[in-house]
Amino acid sequence: MGKGKKNFNRKKKGSFKSINKKKKKTTKENEVINKKAIFNRYKDKQKVEEDFAKKKQLEQRFLKQQVNFSESEEEDDAYGQLISCFKNKQNKRVVADSDDEEMSSSEESDVSENINESSLNHVSKGAEEINNEMSSSESSEESTDEDIMIKENADLENEVDTLNDPFTKHLQYDLQDELLVSLSNVPHIEKKVNKTWPILGNLTICIPEPVETLSKKIKPKFSILEEKQYAPIATVPHIFHKVDFNTLFIKSQISGNVVSANKINLIKKDLDLTEVLTPLQKELFSVINNYQDLWFPERTFTNAEEIRFTYCLHVVNHMLKTRTKILHHNAKLAKKSDLSEEYRDQGLVRPKVLIVVPFKDAAYRVVKTLIDLVVPKEAGQVVNKNRFEEDFTGGELIMPSKNPKPEDYELLFSGNTDDTFRLGMTLTKKTLKLYTDFYSSDILIASPLGLRMIVGAEGEEDRDYDFLASIEVLIMDQADVFYMQNWDHLLHILDHFHLQPKKTHGTDFSRVRSWAVNGWTKYYRQTLVFSSVSLPEIMSVMNKKCQNYAGKVLVVNTPEMGSIQQVLVQVPQLFHRFNATSPLASVDARFEYFVKEILPKQRDTLMSHTLIYVPSYFDFVRIRNYFKKEDIGFVQICEYSKDSKIARARDMFFHTEAHFLLYSERVHFFRRFRIKGVRHIIFYQPPTYPHFYSEMCNLMQESNQNKYGGSDCNMTVTVLYCKYDIQRAAAMLGAARVAKMAASDKSVHMYVTGDK
Repeated sequence: MGKGKKNFNRKKKGSFKSINKKKKKTTKENEVINKKAIFNRYKDKQKVEEDFAKKKQLEQRFLKQQVNFSESEEEDDAYGQLISCFKNKQNKRVVADSDDEEMSSSEESDVSENINESSLNHVSKGAEEINNEMSSSESSEESTDEDIMIKENADLENEVDTLNDPFTKHLQYDLQDELLVSLSNVPHIEKKVNKTWPILGNLTICIPEPVETLSKKIKPKFSILEEKQYAPIATVPHIFHKVDFNTLFIKSQISGNVVSANKINLIKKDLDLTEVLTPLQKELFSVINNYQDLWFPERTFTNAEEIRFTYCLHVVNHMLKTRTKILHHNAKLAKKSDLSEEYRDQGLVRPKVLIVVPFKDAAYRVVKTLIDLVVPKEAGQVVNKNRFEEDFTGGELIMPSKNPKPEDYELLFSGNTDDTFRLGMTLTKKTLKLYTDFYSSDILIASPLGLRMIVGAEGEEDRDYDFLASIEVLIMDQADVFYMQNWDHLLHILDHFHLQPKKTHGTDFSRVRSWAVNGWTKYYRQTLVFSSVSLPEIMSVMNKKCQNYAGKVLVVNTPEMGSIQQVLVQVPQLFHRFNATSPLASVDARFEYFVKEILPKQRDTLMSHTLIYVPSYFDFVRIRNYFKKEDIGFVQICEYSKDSKIARARDMFFHTEAHFLLYSERVHFFRRFRIKGVRHIIFYQPPTYPHFYSEMCNLMQESNQNKYGGSDCNMTVTVLYCKYDIQRAAAMLGAARVAKMAASDKSVHMYVTGDK
C-alpha cells in the first residue's frame, strides 16, 4: 500500500507514460465494487440504475473501439482504466452481521484496502497491457461483466430497499419549505381521510399538505448540482394481513422473539401459535410502523397487554435501527475523515424514546415486555435486574374482602401504585442496561410527577429538561389516569420538549441531523396516546402539542350504548342544558346556572341527603367557598381529606346532620367509597369515566338508605351539561339520545330506568 500511494502521487505530477515504465507485475485480481460505497454516494435508486446503464453502454463502446488502439499510443485511455476496476474474476462479498447488519472492522478494512490497491494497480497499468488483456479475453470477460453487473444490481436492490423502510423515510431527510410553512400555520393545512377498519372501527386520518406557492421556482432541466431530496408526504396507512418481518422492516435480532414474547396475547385470543400478532395488534402496528401519531381512546383491561406489546415492539425496532445506523457509520468514519451529510444520524442528546405511564406496576410490565423482546430466557444480559425487581414490585394495595371494590378498581391498582419514578435504559446488541444516566440512555420510562420533579419550574436552580430535546417517539399509556392524577404536570412537561439544550452533553455536532440543528425535531416526533375514555383535554393535546409531519390517526367511534343502561334504581334522571359561548366561559355559566336554577330547589327540607358530584377540583373549591359564605349546611370529601374527617362526614350525612355532601371525582377514583344515605345526586358536570355515573346512581339502592331519612319515592338524579360536554354525555347516554337532546328546543330532558 505504501508503494502504491507513492506511485499515485507521482502520477499526479507526471504522465501516465512515466508510470507505465515502472509498472510492477501483479496477479489478475478482480474485486467487487463496494456496493455500500455506491449506495452512500447515490441515495436515489433510479440514479444508481441510470449510472450503471451509462457505464455499461460506454464499456461496450470501448470494447468495439479497442481494435483501433495502437500499442504505441502515448497517452492512456482514462476510461479504460476505469473499466478495469469493474473486471472481476473473484467475487469477494462483504458479509454483514445477521443481527445488526453492520460490517465488522476487519471486513471493512479488507474491502477498503482491496479497493485502494485495485484502483492504484489499475492506474499504473499502461494502455498496451490493457488492450492485450481485453483483446485476449473479450468474449469471456463480456459475459463475466454481465454476471457481475447483475449481482451488483441485485445487491444494490437490497441496499436501496432500505430507503423504503418507514424509519429511513421519516427521519433521513429534511422538510421542504412549503411543508414547514404548512406545519407552522394554525390551524394546519391538512387533508382528512375517513377509513373504517375491522377492529379499530372509524378512523380519521389527518395528513399535513405543503402550501401551494403562487410563484413556483422553475427548475432548470439540466444542472450539475445534485437535486436535494426532501422528506416524502405522508400516506394513508394500510392494514397488513400477513406478518412478513422483511416487509414490515422488523430487525432480524428480534424477529425470532416476537411469537414467544406475544404468546400470552395469542392464547387469550384463542389464536393458533403460528400467528405472530393478534388482529388488533396488526391494525395498531400498521399505523405505528408508518410513524404517524395515534390516539386510541378504547384501551381496556382486556386489550391492555396487546397494546403494550405493540408499542414495545415498535420501540425496540426503532432503537435497533438507530443503533445499527450509528455503528455502521462509526466503522466507515474510522477509515476516512470525510464527514458528508449522509453521516448525520444523531440528535442533540441521546435519549430517543420516552414512555410515560402512571404507576410503577405499569412501568414494570413495560420493562418485562422489552426484556422478552430483546433478551428472552436469559439469551443476553439485563444489568441491574435485581435492583429493578426490588424497586418496582411490592407495595400493593390490600383489597378489602368485605364490601369489595369494583373490578376495574382492583385491576387498575394492582401491583406497585407508586407514581413517583423515572428509569433510564440503554439498549445494546444483547444487553439491556437499567438505571443508566439519562444522557447515556436510549429509552426513558417515567411518570408525569417523576418527570415534573426533574423539569422543575421557572426560577428553580436545580432543574433539567435537556434530555427531552431529541425525543423521537413519545408514548403516553393510560392518559386518562394522568388526568386524574394531575393534568398540569403532563402539560408542563410537553411545554419543555425540543427546547435548545443548555449544555452540550458530549454531543458530536458533526453527526447531528440538520433538522435537529434547525429546531425542527417537534415535526419528526411520533406521539402515541392510549386512553380508556375519550376526553376533550386529550384531544387538545393531540391538536396543539403534536405536530408530526407524517400526520395523525384518530380512532373516533361513537358510543352506541351509554352507561345509563347499567343504572338499576328506578329514579327520574334529569338532564339540564345551559348555554355557553366557549369552554372557558362555560365554567362561569355552569356555576351561575347551578346557583340560580338548581341549588334553590335542592335546599328544601324534602331534598335532604343530596350528594353533589364535582369532577373538577377547582369547581369543588368554588362551591365549597360559596356554601361557607351562604352558611349552607354541608360536609365535604375530597382527595385531600384525612381519614378521620371522611368518616365523620359520612356519618353526619347518613344521619341527616348535613343537608349536602360535596364529593370530588378524584377521591372516588382513588378510594371508591360506598356512600350510604344518598337520595338525591347532582352531577355538576358529566363524570370523566362514564361508568362512574351508574356506580353513583346505584348507591341509591334501598340497602344503602337510612330508613328515617326520607321516602323511597322522593329520589332524583340531576345532570348539568352544555354543548362542550357532549362527548362525556354521549358516553353516558349513547350517541342517539344525545343527538336528540342537542337538536331539541327543550333545555331539560328526563329519563327513567327501563326507557328506550
